Amino acid sequence: MNLQSISSVALSGMGAATSRLAMAAHNVANSSTPGFHRLVPEIRTQVGGGVTVSAASSPNEGAQLAEDLVAQRVALYDFRANLAVVKTGFEMMGTLLDLNA
Repeated sequence: MNLQSISSVALSGMGAATSRLAMAAHNVANSSTPGFHRLVPEIRTQVGGGVTVSAASSPNEGAQLAEDLVAQRVALYDFRANLAVVKTGFEMMGTLLDLNA
């Protein structure tokens, strides 16, 4: 796996974390809406690496505030971890360029 594909996978992870955060925020914002069904993320791996996220409606009616608040925090940590991978990749690329200069 090369540096470009590693960055691509990390960017995919950042997008997935953003989608999961948005779904959890949507669930919290609509938790008091009568008949509301939560959105749950369906995460699938891609053949070349990375993931895709789609939203599915939970079969159960009602809010799960604790679960959604934890999901927001986990999505934030996932985003930060993937961002660190991207940053490290750019730093490595800079080091390689310095060595070649």
